[in-house]
Order: sequence, then C-alpha cells, then structure tokens
Amino acid sequence: MYKLAFFVPLDDAESVKEAVFKTGAGRIGDYEACCFQTRGHGQFRPLAGADPHIGEVGELEHVEELKVELVCEDGLIQAAVAALKLAHPYEEPAFDVWRLESP
Repeated sequence: MYKLAFFVPLDDAESVKEAVFKTGAGRIGDYEACCFQTRGHGQFRPLAGADPHIGEVGELEHVEELKVELVCEDGLIQAAVAALKLAHPYEEPAFDVWRLESP
C-alpha cells in the first residue's frame, strides 16, 4: 500500500483527482474516491525554458492550491502517478509517494 500526496491549483483539483481515482487509487474497503485535502498557498518561480501554466518566467508566483492525499494499492501506484502527471496542468507537478507498512 502507498500514500500519494500532490499539490494542485483549486480550479484543476476535481479533474486531476478524477483522473487519479480512475486508476483505482483512493479505494478503502467498500469506498472509492477517498482522499483528504488541505487548502494552502504554494509558490514557485519559472526559470528560463519553462512554459508555465500560471505566471511568467522569472517572476515569483503565489497560487492557492489543494494538497490531496490518498492511498493506493501497490499494483496501481505507477498508473496513478502517470495519470496525475498527464492530468495536471503544471509541467512539473509536485507530489510525494510513501510506502506504507501494516502493523
């Protein structure tokens, strides 16, 4: 089992979550599309060569985003990350993957 967490602009959150959920990620027992989300503020500065979805090259940008956290079965994590990258509006989406252990 893995935990997947990613950051996404508010306006794109539902479509990115849906793409990840379609892989089977976010299932817990008899429930699907399970996640926890926290609203916050991200920042970044696109460098030369970037093609930013939001902001301008060389300028510091502040964006209201959601941090979305969900669980994912071992056999689905590669597909979930691929779906996240494909659906996400950023060139370089920020995400974390942790392997979980059961007691």
